[in-house]
Amino acid sequence: YQGLAGRSANEVLQLYAAHGQQMKLQRSSVVTQLHGAIKKRLKQDLKSLRSFVLELSKDFQRQSKTCLYQVLAAVQGIQLQNEAMRMFQIKAFDLEQSLQEVTERYEKEKRKRKALHNSLIELRGNIRVHCRIRPLLPFDDAAGHSVSQDRRRNLSEKVAYAADDETVLVKCSRPGHASVNKTFQFERVYNDLESQDAVFADVAPLLTSLLDGYNVCIMAYGQTGSGKTYTMLGPQLEGNSAFSIEEESELGIIPRATQEVFRLISEKPPGSYWVEVSVVEVYNNEIFDLLAKDNYGKVFGVKRDVVTTREGKSDVPLLTQETVENASEFLHLVNKGLQLRVTHPTLVHAHSSRSHLVVTLTITTVVFGDNFGTSWEDEQTSQRLNKEVASTFPQKMRDNKSTSSSRPSTPVQLEATEKMKQVKTRLQLVDLAGSECVGMSGVTGAALRETSFINRSLSALADVLGAIAEQRAHVPYRNSKLTHLLQDSVGGDAKLLVMLCISPGQKYLTESMQSLGFGTRARQVQRGQVKKKTFSVPSKGK
Repeated sequence: YQGLAGRSANEVLQLYAAHGQQMKLQRSSVVTQLHGAIKKRLKQDLKSLRSFVLELSKDFQRQSKTCLYQVLAAVQGIQLQNEAMRMFQIKAFDLEQSLQEVTERYEKEKRKRKALHNSLIELRGNIRVHCRIRPLLPFDDAAGHSVSQDRRRNLSEKVAYAADDETVLVKCSRPGHASVNKTFQFERVYNDLESQDAVFADVAPLLTSLLDGYNVCIMAYGQTGSGKTYTMLGPQLEGNSAFSIEEESELGIIPRATQEVFRLISEKPPGSYWVEVSVVEVYNNEIFDLLAKDNYGKVFGVKRDVVTTREGKSDVPLLTQETVENASEFLHLVNKGLQLRVTHPTLVHAHSSRSHLVVTLTITTVVFGDNFGTSWEDEQTSQRLNKEVASTFPQKMRDNKSTSSSRPSTPVQLEATEKMKQVKTRLQLVDLAGSECVGMSGVTGAALRETSFINRSLSALADVLGAIAEQRAHVPYRNSKLTHLLQDSVGGDAKLLVMLCISPGQKYLTESMQSLGFGTRARQVQRGQVKKKTFSVPSKGK
């Protein structure tokens, strides 16, 4: 501003205009330079961007090709896998078909083998032996014994198994020795999960033999606490030896067998069969009639004796035989008798049976004609004869009475009387007392004496089977009241099935091996073919 002093306004304006023009030129030059720099930078950035885009495009194309190749390879792999899967499915289907065919052939051959084996048993008179392994129970933990926890766990360890439906596998081990597996073969083996239904399903076919004229005996054998009474009767009621009939699925062989017998009888002509039942126990080598009544009609056990008849058969004179019309009457009678059965708690079993129980069903068959088993071919004739005689004979024969009213009074009744014949067959159902180790059961006093008699009678049974197997001239039936009572059944006059019951725990290994050994020896006994019952003396009116 000092340079403007003294200057005119025009000069000042000119100076300002020149200065403005100069400044404008300077700004224009700066803008031009800046624009050039920006343009240059943009060109460089655009070139770099184009290069990047080209490189990215090339990389994308490379990766796309790679992915496409991978997808194609994966698709081809899937196609190959699908083809392989299809071939595998075809092969699996073929194998399944082949397996089914082989299984069917195997089952068919198994049934044939079973049938042939049963026929061989029939011809040889062999004893059928089934084996049932009970499950581990709470009292198997060695309670009551002063042992360490480790020892208690070892004692409760399971060592007996059902390898299949015909083989028992037992793991035998001793401290310091290698474990040894032993196997035992029987006609049927039941594992610890098989039900009462499964057990009876294999027993039921024997019962048809009763109505075909054969005696049948089913016997449970095993150590105390192995499940014999449960298998034969079912779950016991608290406080006595009677069995519960409320749970039908839990019923044992005895009640089921009776139901089956009456079912078979119901399919026959009315009046052609009737059934009598007796219940005895062998206690301390004495026979007690559990259905005998006092003068007031109360049931109480009466001592009986067993004798040998002239025909060489065993018989119990004065034995009470009650006629029953159905399974309910039978169950009622047996339960009354069971309330008198002797039991005693031991360390092994809280309701240990101290006697052998023998329940006998005697079935009397009334036959018209000469051939048992074919006399019913003419059904109308049979029913006519039954109708004529029904009012006269059946009740009289059941009461074993002969009165003037039983005399045939018409030619038709006379014809029926002359043609009427009787065949008696017996079903013996035996629940043996358990063999017992005194050191394990902990019994003393009277119970110790009971154990001695039980073990001696079971030893006598083993001796009898041994004598029969060796075909000795003398068989020691009379060494025990038990074997004397069962002489006919054991000696070959009945189809005999022994139901072995064993405990699976290590604690009972010795007793289980003894039972399995008994069953193995019993299978080898050849008694000769069981004979069919023949007619008794024709029933004639007096």
